[in-house]
Amino acid sequence: MDKLTHFNDSGRARMVDVGDKAKTDREAVASAVVYLNAETYALVRDGRLKKGDVLAVSQVAGIMAAKRTSDVIPMCHPVMLTGCDINFNLDDGSSTITVRVTVRCSGETGVEMEALTAASVAALTIYDMCKAVQRDIVIGEIKLLRKSGGKSGEYTLS
Repeated sequence: MDKLTHFNDSGRARMVDVGDKAKTDREAVASAVVYLNAETYALVRDGRLKKGDVLAVSQVAGIMAAKRTSDVIPMCHPVMLTGCDINFNLDDGSSTITVRVTVRCSGETGVEMEALTAASVAALTIYDMCKAVQRDIVIGEIKLLRKSGGKSGEYTLS
């Protein structure tokens, strides 16, 4: 990985040609953390927010985002996903919600951007649904945790 692949010989943006790459099973896992105050966290945890079930809406929004990643990230290829799963880890001690997304496909290119986009949008949806009761919500640590498949092989965040 000694050169950026999204630039052509003239230095202009391009979508990488993946036509000659082998189809392989690919998976990516990403996460994001939403920092809430104790009162807002309790409303979400207990399902008492007036806007509805924050985690259910966030989960659907994240899945929709994974499916539409190529519409918002210019050089991403449309990828036929075979699966997208979103889980939430609620931590009462820190009043945080960690969004964890696993995305899978069988194709010529990976699904890291789909996992990262899904984690981001799920976290943004939590923010959107809670902003009426808390203005200082923080979203942090959006990161790729793991990926597998393809020419570059396995990656795990250390």
